[in-house]
Amino acid sequence: EVQLVESGGGLVQAGGSLRLSCAASGFTFDDYAIGWFRQAPGKEREGVSCITRSDGTTYYADSVKGRFTISSDNAKNTVYLQMNSLKPEDTAVYYCAADLSGLCSGYDRWGQGTQVTVSS
Repeated sequence: EVQLVESGGGLVQAGGSLRLSCAASGFTFDDYAIGWFRQAPGKEREGVSCITRSDGTTYYADSVKGRFTISSDNAKNTVYLQMNSLKPEDTAVYYCAADLSGLCSGYDRWGQGTQVTVSS
């Protein structure tokens, strides 16, 4: 069974950086995509970024463009979200999810989430 485990969340000051990791296991195929999402209290879930395993195509929400970078270490089956220039508005629970179609569209498996808190 596909399993996703997030790590790297924590407390950071505004302007600081944090790197989240999403470790994937249980895949029996090569083509899939990993997306990052976040949800703040009282807010709807927001798609943040996505990367395809097949060719490394990346996508970003407008709110994080220029500040966040998604990357993949395929040998380790791990996807990272490097978050720079963090703002208090970035505070949320961050989730990674797998799209087994590899299209960054429909997500089939979700991790448990990791809390990111940005202080001012």
